[in-house]
Amino acid sequence: MIEKLKKIYSTIYVEGIGPEYLWIVDMFTVVLLTLSVAALTSRFLKKIEIKALKTKSAWDDALVSSLQRPAKWFVWGFGILTAADMAGEQSASLLLGSVDNLRQLGAVIVIAWFLTGFIRRAEINLMNPDYSHKPMDKTTAMAMGKLLRISVIITSVLVALQSLGYSVSGVLAFGGIGGIAVGFAAKDLLANFFGGLMVYLDRPFTVGDWVRSPDKNIEGTVEDIGWRLTRIRTFDKRPLYVPNATFTQISVENPSRMSHRRIYETIGVRYDDANKMELIVTEVKNMLANHDEIDPDATLIVNFNAFAAYSLDFFVYCFTKTTNWVYFHEVKQDILLKIIHIIESHGAECAFPTSTLHIPEAVKVASAPESPDS
Repeated sequence: MIEKLKKIYSTIYVEGIGPEYLWIVDMFTVVLLTLSVAALTSRFLKKIEIKALKTKSAWDDALVSSLQRPAKWFVWGFGILTAADMAGEQSASLLLGSVDNLRQLGAVIVIAWFLTGFIRRAEINLMNPDYSHKPMDKTTAMAMGKLLRISVIITSVLVALQSLGYSVSGVLAFGGIGGIAVGFAAKDLLANFFGGLMVYLDRPFTVGDWVRSPDKNIEGTVEDIGWRLTRIRTFDKRPLYVPNATFTQISVENPSRMSHRRIYETIGVRYDDANKMELIVTEVKNMLANHDEIDPDATLIVNFNAFAAYSLDFFVYCFTKTTNWVYFHEVKQDILLKIIHIIESHGAECAFPTSTLHIPEAVKVASAPESPDS
């Protein structure tokens, strides 16, 4: 198209402009065309975006959204570099003479920008329940997104180096030799990287899980699993950053994956109410067996357990259906209050520490002598 414009302008006599200045008109035309194409591209992508938002597909939204800015920059870059190429033909500037390398480098950057944006947007959409009845697990989506983005960036760097005239094979050979030295210098970094990889593969926990370690003072909700660090929000709302290599050396408990929550309480009754213990234990057990929030298929035990120092103890051992920590305490409160009502309904009382002093009959307590002044 540009060559056709040159031929047209070369056959037209423009008053006041010699043939040696026609390249300026060519540059102006290219810039004008670039502006027009950029405006048309922007309007076209906006219309496509509106149509894509009406669908429930996660991919078309990600494609159109990630294409918006890279497409406009591609049009502007191509137009400006084409104009610079025209100017380079009329100038001896070394900068304008390297337009081809800049064009290749710009194309690599724009494509890498588009691909990383598309991967990021698709990662978000796949985790969104609006796009799927069964959204992808957040940890899996983040791991796949990070691996794909790293692959795109490394490939783009190698292609950019090749376009600039550097030998990729030489770079790779240097990387293989230097990798040994880097490996020794950054062994902790590599340990954390592979620790994060093991967390992604084994999945002992995912983002949003409540985790704790009996080996370390670690407890809280997982907010982010990175390649070097895992961020955990403690229950007092402080961020805790744990190197991933730590998880290969410690035991990690994941209470978020528990199937039930346990109620295990020991309750004491007075020794004076020993004759009522059997009825109390039986009624408490029946109450738990018929409670809506207690799982009847799990272990349920209510038994007289011990002759304690000041009480007759029986213990309650059962599991709730809920695993929600807040609601669990509501259920536990309801059960304990019902146990108190059962004990009181039989005329018994819960025991508390007391002392009884027995005085033999032979011991007489002498009265205090009277004061002489009385």
